[in-house]
Amino acid sequence: MEGSRAQNGIQLLLAAEQEAQQIVNAARNAKMARLKQAKEEAQREIAEFRAQMEAEFQRKIAESSGDSGANVKRLEKETDTKIHQLKIEAARISHDVVLMLLKQVTSVKN
Repeated sequence: MEGSRAQNGIQLLLAAEQEAQQIVNAARNAKMARLKQAKEEAQREIAEFRAQMEAEFQRKIAESSGDSGANVKRLEKETDTKIHQLKIEAARISHDVVLMLLKQVTSVKN
């Protein structure tokens, strides 16, 4: 009888361990899926921003197309300067944004 109880206890422990492993694996998979989703969202936002800036640039070029070539050159130079400034700013804060996203994704709230 004692052997049977010990065997049942061992079986219960093994079952509990398997269930715990499944819970951990599910949590790990959910975390990886959220990280992937965050990356996709960030890439989509970048693409939208890039398209918006390109449209604005094209609009400015179209507005000044009736003007002399000097205005076009001036607008291109201003746009290049703004793009360069935006790239610098993005490079400066990208690490902080990634850390913030990772913190939000990896924090567990009940």
